[in-house]
Amino acid sequence: MPVIRRLSPETVNRIAAGEVVERPASAVKELVENALDAGATRIDVTIEGGGLTRIVVEDDGCGMDRETLETAIERHATSKLPVGADGADDLLNIASMGFRGEALPSIGSVARLTITSQGEELSEAWELKVEGGATSGARPAAPLGRQGTRVEVADLFYATPARLKFLKSERAETTAVADVIKRLALSRADVGFFLTSEGRSRLSAPRETADDPAEARKARLSSILGGDFGDNALAIDQEREGVRLTGFASLPTYNRGSNQHQFLFVNGRPVKDKLLVGAVRGAYQDFLARDRHPVVALYVDLPPGQVDVNVHPAKAEVRFRDSGLVRGLIVGALRHALAGAGHRASTTVSGYALGRARPEGATAAPPLARAGGWSSRPSPAWEQSLSQSYAEPASSFAPGMSARVEPDYESEPGSPAAPDAPPPPAPDWPLGVARAQVHSTYVIAQTEDGLVIVDQHAAHERLVYERMKQQIAATGVARQALLVPEIVELDEAEARRVLDRAEELAELGLIIEPFGPGALAVRETPALLKKLDVQGLIRDLADELAEYDEALSLKEKLEEVVGTMACHGSVRAGRRLTGEEMNALLREMEATPHSGQCNHGRPTYVELKLADIERLFGRR
Repeated sequence: MPVIRRLSPETVNRIAAGEVVERPASAVKELVENALDAGATRIDVTIEGGGLTRIVVEDDGCGMDRETLETAIERHATSKLPVGADGADDLLNIASMGFRGEALPSIGSVARLTITSQGEELSEAWELKVEGGATSGARPAAPLGRQGTRVEVADLFYATPARLKFLKSERAETTAVADVIKRLALSRADVGFFLTSEGRSRLSAPRETADDPAEARKARLSSILGGDFGDNALAIDQEREGVRLTGFASLPTYNRGSNQHQFLFVNGRPVKDKLLVGAVRGAYQDFLARDRHPVVALYVDLPPGQVDVNVHPAKAEVRFRDSGLVRGLIVGALRHALAGAGHRASTTVSGYALGRARPEGATAAPPLARAGGWSSRPSPAWEQSLSQSYAEPASSFAPGMSARVEPDYESEPGSPAAPDAPPPPAPDWPLGVARAQVHSTYVIAQTEDGLVIVDQHAAHERLVYERMKQQIAATGVARQALLVPEIVELDEAEARRVLDRAEELAELGLIIEPFGPGALAVRETPALLKKLDVQGLIRDLADELAEYDEALSLKEKLEEVVGTMACHGSVRAGRRLTGEEMNALLREMEATPHSGQCNHGRPTYVELKLADIERLFGRR
C-alpha cells in the first residue's frame, strides 16, 4: 500500500510558483499589479539578463509597516479579498488586481527576494529577505526618502534549476517583460510606467494628466502603439444593461498579421480571453481576410459580481455571468463604429504610397522658381480646359457596367483613358472627379486638395457585396436565367459537396443541378452579378465548403460566401471604363459604408494630398 504524506511548505510553494511564475515576465506582472493595488502613481521596473539575473520594481504606493511586511510573504495572506456580509471571503466581488496572496511567497520560494518598504507616516523603512523559501525577520533599513515599496528579485529559478531549461533566449524574455508592462500601461493612463533593461530605457510612459479620461487614454495609446494608431482608430463608447465598452478600434485597412496587437481589459485587468478575441473577430469578419487582424484596445467595465476572475492561474482569462450580452455588445459597438467610418481608409495607405514613390537616397530639391517656370498650381487656362461642360455623372453605378463600355478599344493595354472634359471637383465629392484610367485597372480622380487612385476591382467588389447583403436582408437575391447553362466540371467529391448545398445556394441566387458524374450545370445566377466568372466561382465555393464544418449552414458563413460571389462578379482589373462609369463608381463609393476596403481588408483607394505630392517634387 502506498504511503500518503504531506508535502513540506517549501515544496508546496515551489509547486504553486510553477503556476504563478512561469517566466520572468510573470514575476514582473505580479509585482507591478501589487504596486497598482497599493495606489502607486509611478512604477519603475529594471531588469537584467531578461529578468533572470535581476528584477527591481519600485513604486510610490502606500507602503507597509513591519507587521504588514512580515505577513505579506506568508502563503495565502492578502489585504485585497473583500469580506461579505456573512463574514466569509467574497470571491465574487473582486475589485483589485490581486487577491490570492500567492505572488510574493511563490517568487521567494524560487529566487532571492528582498522587499524594502516605507509607509506614509513612518520615518523609517523596513526590509525583509526570502531566499529559496527561507525567510528572515523584518529589520530596519535605510529610508527610501518617500513612501512606497522596492522589490528586488535576484537569481530567479536558482532554487528550481530545471525550470531554466524551458525558458527562451534573453532577448525573448526581455520582450515578454516589455509586453507585460505595455499592457499594464495601457490599462492605467493615470499611472506612469518606466522599463529599463541593461541600463537602457525600453518603455517610458509618463502619467497622463488630461482632465478627460478618454483623451488621457488615447494619449497613452498613441504613446505606446504609435501615432498611426491614434490617426486610424475609431472611438468606441457603448453601454448595455450595466456593461460598458470603451476604447479604440482600427479601421479595417489598418491591420496586422496576428492578434498580438489586440489589447483587451476587463475592469482594468489585461486579459487574453477567447470570448473577447472571438467577438472582435466576428465584428471584423465582414472586412478582413482570415489571416489579417485589427488593432484594438477595448475596455469592458461591469459590476465585479458579473464576472469571475478566479478561473485561470495567471488571471489571464475571465468568465462572464452573461457572456452573450458581452459578446453582443462588442460586436454591435464595433460594427456601429465601422459603419460610421463610411468610405474612410487608413492614413498609412497613402503614407506607404508616398514612401514608395520617393526615390531612394534622393534629397529634396529646392522649390522651382515661380517666375518664368512651373507653378505649384495649374494655370487658369489649363483649369478652364478641364472644366468644360460634361454630362452629369450617373446617380447609380451599374453593377456590371457592361452597357457603357466600348467593346473595341484599339489602344495599348497600359495606355491611360481620360474622361472627356469632366467638371471640376465638388466640395461634397470627397473622392473627387475622375480624370483618367491607367493600365485599365486604376481610376485617377482629382479632389479639391489632391488626388485619389482607386482600384476598380477592389472598389466594385465591396459595392456589389454590400448590395447583395442588403438584398438578402430585404427580399432575397434576385436571379437571372442563363440563356445557355454553364457546365462546370469538378471531381466527384467536389461536385457532391456543392450539390449538397444546392438549396442554400438557391437562396443566394445561384441555381445548380447535377450534370453527370463530377459535373454540374449552373442555370441561374444573382442578377447583381452581370459578368460572373461562373467557373471560378463554383470551384472556389467547392474549396470553401471543404473547410466548413458539415453542421454549418451557408447562412452561418454568409459573409464569406457572398464575398466570394461578389469577387467573381465584380468588374475586373484590365477592363476599360468610360468617364461616366468612373465617376459613377466614385459617387457610389462615397455613399456606401465600408467602401474604403475590399472584402479582404485591402484598401480600395489611396488618397494623396497636394502638399505631399509637392514635397515629392521639392516644391515644399
